[in-house]
Amino acid sequence: MDLFALLDINNTLVNIPIGGGYAMSWIEAFGTVFGLLCIWFASQEKTINYLFGLLNVTLFAVIFFQIQLYGLLLLQLFFFCANIYGWYAWTRPNAEGETLEVRWLSKQKLIVTGSISIAAIGLLTLYIDPFFLALANIAVDTMNVFGANLATPALEPDAFPFWDATMTVLSVVAQILMTRKYVENWMLWVVINIISVGIYATQGVYAMSVQYAILMFIAANGTREWARSAKRNGDKTLVQATA
Repeated sequence: MDLFALLDINNTLVNIPIGGGYAMSWIEAFGTVFGLLCIWFASQEKTINYLFGLLNVTLFAVIFFQIQLYGLLLLQLFFFCANIYGWYAWTRPNAEGETLEVRWLSKQKLIVTGSISIAAIGLLTLYIDPFFLALANIAVDTMNVFGANLATPALEPDAFPFWDATMTVLSVVAQILMTRKYVENWMLWVVINIISVGIYATQGVYAMSVQYAILMFIAANGTREWARSAKRNGDKTLVQATA
């Protein structure tokens, strides 16, 4: 099987007997596995998570291109850049030769982050259709510059504007917080995954619902592991300050 066949969304790897049946393609299967590995290694504070993250968003960008979800395709570009930055931020030593440590957001940063997130969710809920249409047009126009010759996209109205807006905004915020090693990123991923399970189950996409249920438990474990790391780092800082 050649590479182009593996990247074809219509090339089925397995038919999953969930609901009315779900044909999972090779590219979706690989992308899902890489995504699970990314989240698991991140929960263990392993920098290699970013390698799997880059593979995951790349494959899902190819999927979104094939099914003509150009707005989501462009969002994958953000996540691709965020993974590169996170890899750099996690490994770059500071002036004292120390790398970034897991910690909690300060009260001020928490208030600012929460306020911006709430405002962004409200605005995106109101304008989610024109927002994703604008992203889709940008993606199409950019690809057409390189000879893709794609037609102008026509997107259907969003079925769940509030929940989709919430997942989109919180995913961006959580990804940024993860690159800076803030514990709160895992709490946001738990919320995102709970919403995803409900949305996909409602839409009858049960395989995706099961996938996000697994991610929810990994994110919950990540919250527990990073909270412990933050406590250890806080205790270490306190000892150094009093020494």
